[in-house]
Amino acid sequence: MKVRPVGADRMRALLCGMPKAELHMHIEGSLEPELIFQLARRNGMTLAYPDVESLRQAYVFNNLQDFLDIYHTGTTVLRTEQDFYDMTHAYLARAHADNVVHTEIFFDTQTHTGHGLDAQVVVNGLHRACVDAQAEFGISASLIMCFLRHLSEADAFEALEQVLPIRDKIVGIGLASSEVGHPPEKFAKVFARCRALGFRLVAHAGEEGPPAYIWSALDLLKVERIDHGVQAIHDASLMQRLARDQIALTVCPLSNIKLRVFDSLRQHTIGRMLESGIAATINSDDPAYFGGYINENFTQTFAALGLSAQHAWQLAANSFNASFISDAEKRRHLERLSAHFETFR
Repeated sequence: MKVRPVGADRMRALLCGMPKAELHMHIEGSLEPELIFQLARRNGMTLAYPDVESLRQAYVFNNLQDFLDIYHTGTTVLRTEQDFYDMTHAYLARAHADNVVHTEIFFDTQTHTGHGLDAQVVVNGLHRACVDAQAEFGISASLIMCFLRHLSEADAFEALEQVLPIRDKIVGIGLASSEVGHPPEKFAKVFARCRALGFRLVAHAGEEGPPAYIWSALDLLKVERIDHGVQAIHDASLMQRLARDQIALTVCPLSNIKLRVFDSLRQHTIGRMLESGIAATINSDDPAYFGGYINENFTQTFAALGLSAQHAWQLAANSFNASFISDAEKRRHLERLSAHFETFR
């Protein structure tokens, strides 16, 4: 769709008001300090931080591993199915306010089973919130379980077996956590098993790791989407393949700045990717930790790079086309998206 230009003074309203899908958001990364304290009190836990503000000030890190350390500390307050429900409901309410109409939520069970919880407690709490959000907010939500790549493939197989009795509540399988030193091929066998079981497949690759990790995720894991993928810009052949095959990249600009993948948003390459024909999308990753939910990712990125209304439409259209919803649902959302741009003044 060819869209009319929109002035810089109206761009924020356009971006915030347009319907969109979010395809890269770790639900544990939506735990705001206030909710962490609330859950800790409910579960009779004492945190290492005296108050909400001191915890918020701890959300400072220089790389992915530093972030993961504080991130996993926050997950210790999640103890019951209701805790997982409340966390997910809070995110879905926030996503709805940002005009997200569909979201595919990342989660992992390995963190929580490591804390002594049953994997099904995790999934049931998340799924119940997703079901209720459809009625309450009109937002559709599905779940993608990520294996933690710093753990072994045997651990991933165990995590998979634990959720197979409730596999109907999970649409896909992903790969997350510390990237460097843990290439995708480490998980080739378990991903082959997941593919045989009919799960949709995605993987984090090319965030801090090299373009070779993206090739491996595509060719060995057979994934349908690449999460992050920003290092592809350094491999011309890979860029051509991503564009030719329309393999979506779920890019998270504010995360990339917070984790020092880029020094500033002005250096971000998402505009170049779009101009190269790559099906990039914008997402929030871990919004409580990285300084913004999806609309903040859109507005700050557009302000820094001077992207256009045409880019906005393309990013939102990409998010629907790359999602795991039905073709009929994609058409419905794309029609609503086009209507937003046609009527925007």
